Amino acid sequence: MNTDIRVKLIRYICVLILAHVAFVHKAVAQQPVIYKNGGNVVLGEHVAILEDSTNRLTINEVLTNKNFAASGNEVPNLKLSKSSFWLRFSIKNQSAYNHLLLSLEYPTLSVCDFYHPENHTYKLTRFTDTSGFYKRKYKHQDFIFDINLPKDSAATYYIKVESSEQMILPLILSTEQQTAESLLAKNLFWGILIGLILVMILYNLFVYLSTKDVSYLYYVLYTTFIGLTQTTLSGYTFHYLFYNHPWLFKKAIVVFPGLAGVAAVLFVSKFLHTKQRTPKLHKFLGVVIILYSTAIVLRLLGYNHASYRMIDISALCVTGSIYAAALITSAQGYRPARFFLLAWTIFLGGLVLFVLRNLGVLPYNVYTNYTMQVGTAFEITLLSLALADKINIFKAEKEKSQEETLLAVKENERIVREQNVVLEARVSERTLELRQSNQELNQTLEELKQAQTQLVEAEKMASLGQLTAGIAHEINNPINFVTSNINPLRRDIEMVLDTLKTVEEIGISELPIAEKQKQIQDYKDELDFDYLTLEINHLMKGITEGANRTAEIVKGLRIFSRLDEDDLKRADVNEGLDSTLVIANNLIGKIRVEKQYGDLPFIECYAGKLNQVFLNIISNAVYAVKKRFGDSADGKLEIITTHDQQNVYIKIKDNGTGMSVETQRKMFDPFFTTKDVGEGTGLGMSIAYNTIKKHQGQIRVESVLNEGTEFTLVIPINFDPRQT
Repeated sequence: MNTDIRVKLIRYICVLILAHVAFVHKAVAQQPVIYKNGGNVVLGEHVAILEDSTNRLTINEVLTNKNFAASGNEVPNLKLSKSSFWLRFSIKNQSAYNHLLLSLEYPTLSVCDFYHPENHTYKLTRFTDTSGFYKRKYKHQDFIFDINLPKDSAATYYIKVESSEQMILPLILSTEQQTAESLLAKNLFWGILIGLILVMILYNLFVYLSTKDVSYLYYVLYTTFIGLTQTTLSGYTFHYLFYNHPWLFKKAIVVFPGLAGVAAVLFVSKFLHTKQRTPKLHKFLGVVIILYSTAIVLRLLGYNHASYRMIDISALCVTGSIYAAALITSAQGYRPARFFLLAWTIFLGGLVLFVLRNLGVLPYNVYTNYTMQVGTAFEITLLSLALADKINIFKAEKEKSQEETLLAVKENERIVREQNVVLEARVSERTLELRQSNQELNQTLEELKQAQTQLVEAEKMASLGQLTAGIAHEINNPINFVTSNINPLRRDIEMVLDTLKTVEEIGISELPIAEKQKQIQDYKDELDFDYLTLEINHLMKGITEGANRTAEIVKGLRIFSRLDEDDLKRADVNEGLDSTLVIANNLIGKIRVEKQYGDLPFIECYAGKLNQVFLNIISNAVYAVKKRFGDSADGKLEIITTHDQQNVYIKIKDNGTGMSVETQRKMFDPFFTTKDVGEGTGLGMSIAYNTIKKHQGQIRVESVLNEGTEFTLVIPINFDPRQT
């Protein structure tokens, strides 16, 4: 499937076949290649081979060496070795052409030195893996050498080759025209193959982007790397991509097959569902990925021979495991595996034909040269069809599932219809029961609402009840002051009236004026009239102050009670606080009250309910202060009001006992209180919290135990009915 298999597996198949073929390592007498009448001549069977394990032999030493052995094959197939190999062959030209071309169609050689006779010596034409493509006389990836040989003459030639891979050396002798035609046909074939690969890549990439099925992505990666592998092994990447960087081309010889192998394993794992269908093979495929990765790393680090060996091992492992996985999943009835198995079998068939050609069993011609590439083309095409068939399978499964769902729905409808009669009767019975239960629940809910209303009213009455005595005392003081001044004032007025009567009598008498004045003055002195006048003024002032104080208390009561408390109206917060302080004045006693009122705008509120909040908080503050300081004058209550563009802020701060964290957490719970039994219902702060919430505001509490508490009420200036 992957290209390293296509090439690396060749070696092992060759070994099996070569076990039955005698490779003769002895000196032989070579017959020259006789070239006549044109055409392409394959030289392999006329080539003698010498292995130079020292890599130091020179051409002069080779000329006298007697250890050359006949190749015995139409295409020489050399083992993987660090040695240099010398090829010797003779050509006798009996054609009409004086200039022929010798092609060596194996572009991955590291060294290719061509020695040709000239003026009784041998001239060297050298190609290495460090030479750029632009230095070549013939701009082609294959090695092409000039054979200048007059008619009816003969010459012996030598080629020295080195490679970090196994070497397959097809040597072809032909004319310039025939070479050009062969190269054109070769390029045409590869153009068609590359075009097919690109079509498969683009088509399946589009399908992946549409379906997001990762199998298509792995197929695209596999096809991309297999295309790069094929074009690298045939030299096209050196010709068109790495022409100025031959060292990259040498790395790509193993890197691209390694990546193709990894992509192939990923594709097979996903496509054949090996994790579920063949779990043991799936784990082994993970090991194969590690082997391929190791081969890539070794090549990048410069261990060329070791990387090639690792690719060989990986190829053998992946070949058997993938084919076994395909056989198992196909036997399990998984239809896409059959396409996969067919594709893999065709590829292996092409590979076997390719190997047989290299071994000389099949002739070296245009039909046998590209069996592996044709197998690859069929493989990627069939795999693409397998992916398409996979979509058809999913579609068929979906249609089957929809059909089963439809049948199930119809069956459910039948069951529902049959059950409707029974259910309707049961529903009627249950409906009657629910109606009765609903009536009972409504009655219970109404009772709960009444109880809630009574509790709230009870809390209000309790708050007012605590203040009743104080309010009565507050009103009684100025009234008593007025009452106590009435009798003295009545007595003083009677004395004034008597004085007026006496003065009148003296005035109408016939006494001299001086005598009249003297008697009037004596009478005034007797009554102490100046003191009487002063006393009357003092009594009138006391009565006036008592009346004013009474009027102030009545006004405070009227503001506090707010008969319109259920209506949303604009009100003065400062005025509400003052009225609350008037009501709570007797409760406050000796506690020092400090007021810092800001110039607040009127706010939309339920004034009566808001005053109830002030009273509840102030009452609790007074309770906390008195609990800490008793009747001493050390207690303090601060009331501060401010505002911004959206809200008014009312801070009520005391220096009482403060609250613990636990108390702060529970303080707004209904019926929670820290007061003694009979001193509170536990509803005051709950009512305050709900009232402020109803005003779309907030209550913030900061308290330190044994230091005091600060309540901050945040109330919007304008009420937003949309938040109700």
